[in-house]
Amino acid sequence: MNADKVPARHFERIAGGDNVRCLLCSHRCVIAPGKKGFCRSRANEGGSLYALNYGRACAVNIDPIEKKPLHHFLPSTPIVSIGTNFCNFSCKFCQNYEISQYETPTVEISAAKLLELIRGENGCASLAYTYNEPVIWYEFVMDTAKTIRENSYKTVLVTNGDISKEAFVELAPHIDAMNIDLKAFDKKFYSEMCSGSLESVCATIETAYKRGIVVELTNLLIPGLNDSDRMINDLVDFAASVSSDIPLHFSRYHPAYKMDIPATPAASLHKAFAIASKKMKFVYLGNIADGEKNSTFCPGCAKMIIKRINYFCDPAGIGGGGVCRYCGEKIYGNFYNCGD
Repeated sequence: MNADKVPARHFERIAGGDNVRCLLCSHRCVIAPGKKGFCRSRANEGGSLYALNYGRACAVNIDPIEKKPLHHFLPSTPIVSIGTNFCNFSCKFCQNYEISQYETPTVEISAAKLLELIRGENGCASLAYTYNEPVIWYEFVMDTAKTIRENSYKTVLVTNGDISKEAFVELAPHIDAMNIDLKAFDKKFYSEMCSGSLESVCATIETAYKRGIVVELTNLLIPGLNDSDRMINDLVDFAASVSSDIPLHFSRYHPAYKMDIPATPAASLHKAFAIASKKMKFVYLGNIADGEKNSTFCPGCAKMIIKRINYFCDPAGIGGGGVCRYCGEKIYGNFYNCGD
């Protein structure tokens, strides 16, 4: 399919005129003819909804999979990573605001080109839809993810998780792993800071885990906004209610976009780590130089099984079946690349 506008999935026509309602995420935008939705990626033309970003990428890279971050999915492998413009959130602290909130130049990309990149000489085994919000790239993600998996490669979503149940149920069979941003376990925070829905995000986390997708969560810890003991405990309690196996990453915030609060102190990250470790088996710190708190320890024998320093990764302590080589404990995730 050519890189151009394509008919959108998940919308309905509103009786009595040419307005449409987009059903892709929690915004449920009602869009008049000639207008776009909140995400600026879907437009009403003549009473039908079209996706405007099909096959248009503003970023195409090969990254360490640990950068997503994914610590329990094909560790130490490089991953083809692509993104486009815009987002269905407007986070005041967005760390990728240059492409999520503004329009930047794009290039044409296709499933064939993505397969060519994965099959190159870099040792890639998977494709990540990342950098901005892949939910608003829905039609392209659906089509290319099917092709990637039909060719025996894996697919990853790095997402804010705000997608309707109907849309996610259609997409989920074509996704192998997700890192979902859980920005806070607080409705007011989502409403005022992100223009998003906590309920929608939580539903996606629960559904993804139940469907067998490898799920990891990331919380960007922002001083004075979501780093109180109460907010951390509430977030951890929710994550643990889904599964204590789910890896939880606390990431250091840096001032960006509309937010000039100073960067997260290391002490706040270590506090969050300590709180979460009481209920979650795998807790990590990101954007901070602490190899030990970025490495994986077996919950059975407490030995380090995956050593990480920045994006260097040595999974010597885990086998391809996801089993600790020291005690035989089964570790959550997908480690088939790690050998016997």
